[in-house]
Amino acid sequence: MIMISSILKKVRFQKMMKQSEKQDSKNGKEDEQTENVIKGNLEEDIGTLRSILGDSSDLIIRKFIFGKHIEAAIIYIDGLIDKTLVNENIMKPLMYINNLESGELPKSIDIDYVKSELLFVGSIDGKNSINEIVFKIVSGDTIFLMDGEKEALVISLLGWKTRGIEEPKTESVVRGPREGFTETMRFNTAMLRRKIKNPDLRFETLTIGERTKTDVCIAYIKGLTDPKLIEEIRQRLMRIKTDAILESGYIEQYIEDSPFSIFPTIANSEKPDKVAAKMLEGRAAILVDGTPFVLTVPMLFIESFQSSEDYYSRPYFSSMIRILRVIAFFLSILAPAAYVALSTFHQELIPTPLLLSMAAAHEGVPFPSAVEAGVMLVFFEILREAGVRLPRPIGQAVSIVGALVIGESAVSAGIIGAPMVIVVAITAVSSFAVPPQTDSGAIIRFVLLILAGFMGGFGIAIGLFALFIHMAKLRSFGTPYLLPLAPLDKSGLKDTLVRTSIWSLRKRPLGMSLDDIRQEGSLKPSLSKDDVNVPEGN
Repeated sequence: MIMISSILKKVRFQKMMKQSEKQDSKNGKEDEQTENVIKGNLEEDIGTLRSILGDSSDLIIRKFIFGKHIEAAIIYIDGLIDKTLVNENIMKPLMYINNLESGELPKSIDIDYVKSELLFVGSIDGKNSINEIVFKIVSGDTIFLMDGEKEALVISLLGWKTRGIEEPKTESVVRGPREGFTETMRFNTAMLRRKIKNPDLRFETLTIGERTKTDVCIAYIKGLTDPKLIEEIRQRLMRIKTDAILESGYIEQYIEDSPFSIFPTIANSEKPDKVAAKMLEGRAAILVDGTPFVLTVPMLFIESFQSSEDYYSRPYFSSMIRILRVIAFFLSILAPAAYVALSTFHQELIPTPLLLSMAAAHEGVPFPSAVEAGVMLVFFEILREAGVRLPRPIGQAVSIVGALVIGESAVSAGIIGAPMVIVVAITAVSSFAVPPQTDSGAIIRFVLLILAGFMGGFGIAIGLFALFIHMAKLRSFGTPYLLPLAPLDKSGLKDTLVRTSIWSLRKRPLGMSLDDIRQEGSLKPSLSKDDVNVPEGN
């Protein structure tokens, strides 16, 4: 009995200790919340903000007196606000009331009177949390503090320098809009508004990055985009806990379905018309402040061979160009491996005159074809990287001179055969025809070359078979990567390797949106009998 009573006492003591800890924690949080608000003492509040923001040279704190000896201050970051708007819409109205006769002034000027009667601004909000006020300051807003008031006014007078709307250099078109996204997210949302003038267009903004506090926006069309897709995007974004988000590529790597795959499962674009077209198919866009590249999900593999210009031109030429892109992609990944396999393992498949010519060109070359191709491909990747990183005029000169002079010198010296230079040149040109798959194509090219060097055509077949199996398993936010080819969607085949007429594309991609019907009825152009002018006979 004594033992049981002692155990019960210990249990009661532990419960009391836990309750005491909970109460202390609760009181501590309440004290912290009390300390983390505006006190109403101007000097103390300015000191609190200065202690958090430090003595940074771009932090501007302007104290002044207005009305009946009322002390106030405005706080902002130099370079993020428009000083002209601050002077005209804040300072001038407040300082002007000093010249009014005492009878025209209200008996008491409080923060509500300043907000509703004196300030000439459209976007203004009240905050009392120190953390929220600090975040607004570093985001480019102007803070108005007034002595004796426990609320601060957050005034939006953004005015930093931005890059103008220009034509994207990565997605040039012959026909179509020339405007591209910029680094300012609000400009980008406005461009999407111009393309989709629909009240169902929605923008949801999140803040990601513990230190950078980057704005990330989810754009979609309500009633067209599946709510499950938006919820999945929202959950994946909110799961990101990191210090910095500096570009949309950060977001892409955090939320993609298959991080170990060489294929991109999230598309990106600089063109508002392209992003708007994908949103009208039921996709969602992800905009990141500070970059012109907008992400779109889900992504299909066939999108890599599609261009916005395909839909602005007639279907016959667009279909031919799209087929050429597919051929170029397979040439870029297969040409070196096929040459090595044929010249090393399957000479009987080469016509005799061509085989004799290849043998004569390779005579005296000290390396086997596989090593020869590998060296040339590595050299090509070095040239491409140098051409991209150097300034444009110098980069073009380096690429051209490097390819011509070094290639010609290598052939003349007998280190490389002339046919191999031709194969690598075809590979290089073809690799630029499909920019979305340039990175994956480079890796596939080397893998197939190694397999061809060891096993010939059989190795290439194994590599392609494994590649197709991997692609069939890929998903982009739950959507099969090879749709509409696998699983097969007959209606979706109208916009894959070939593109049929716009009026025949009645349905959106399978499972992409809540409303599959894109257009009602038959919109095929036709003339009525009354519109046809038939000349009368004699």
